[in-house]
Amino acid sequence: MAAPGSQGRALVVGVSGIVGQAVAAKLDAEGWDTYGLCRSGTSIGDHVTTLRADLSDPTALAVALEGVAPELVAITAWTRQDTEAENIAVNGGAVRNLLAALEPARSVRHVALMTGLKHYLGPFEAYAVGEMADTPFHEEEPRLDSPNFYYAQEDELFASAERNDFTWSVHRAHTVFGFATGNAMNMVATLCAYATICKEQGLPFVFPGSETQWNAVTDVTDAELLAEQILWAGTEEAGHDEAFNIANGDVFRWRWLWPQVAAYFGVDWEGFEGTPRTLETSMAGMEDVWRCIADKHGLVEGDLSRIASWWHTDGDLGRNIEVMTDMNKSRKAGFTGSRDTRDSFFEYAERYRKARVIP
Repeated sequence: MAAPGSQGRALVVGVSGIVGQAVAAKLDAEGWDTYGLCRSGTSIGDHVTTLRADLSDPTALAVALEGVAPELVAITAWTRQDTEAENIAVNGGAVRNLLAALEPARSVRHVALMTGLKHYLGPFEAYAVGEMADTPFHEEEPRLDSPNFYYAQEDELFASAERNDFTWSVHRAHTVFGFATGNAMNMVATLCAYATICKEQGLPFVFPGSETQWNAVTDVTDAELLAEQILWAGTEEAGHDEAFNIANGDVFRWRWLWPQVAAYFGVDWEGFEGTPRTLETSMAGMEDVWRCIADKHGLVEGDLSRIASWWHTDGDLGRNIEVMTDMNKSRKAGFTGSRDTRDSFFEYAERYRKARVIP
């Protein structure tokens, strides 16, 4: 039972991640009695009751969730595997196991599932291959023919919702800007670490992606805006049983933002020149450099792998297609939140500085 005066009891799955932390903070600010589930059991603060369990372990989930009885559930976790078949088995299974563990309490009223634009673009191993919808992507586009773990997760959600009589929402985010460490998909922290290493080593801040991404119009998703949409969908009838894109509501070009990021860090920059110059290549072997930077500046994290995700930023910036989303469905339904992407990037960069993640 929720605490007296609470809006209700909520469970955030993947609470230690870049989106999970933002969702938990938003729920707490709005007066929810908030629980957070993650594999590590890492505490994110006194405002969240932390639960520890692996989503692949039904027994551990049942034990961890016993007595929690949440009304609102936000699923923001996934685990990358080597093949899409494995992604489907593991991540579809995770949603199935979680919802099965919650069934006995019969408390759930709404489940929000965070997915992403691979819904439109295809999985990693068939990314942007074959015929896709025109941009900006609209929620009513049919599923692609290729197997996709997002579809498997949705199907598990839909089946449980029908069986257990709760409402659902799906939130399709683009690249997420947010605040977290130890996260596998964190572009702001990755670019901050990259610029810091460039400054320390006297290297140019080179755009690592494709000519298309350098020149094309694109958009991104602020983690806190995504949290706002999840809470809105969970509490407003117009948000029930619907899939929504979620992006900041503005568009930009990296050739416009990149020089501004370089100026913020006080480094020289280079744009696209002939071929992508990936971060996985240019930043290979920089682990000791980062440890020295952390020691020199008294940073809180000396393990570069917990801050930077070269592979993920390379993937986002290396695409050879224009990628952006349409937000009209969400706006027409009543969610009108937005963010200024430039402000979003630099506000999170400042938070990383204040938290001593970067110097």
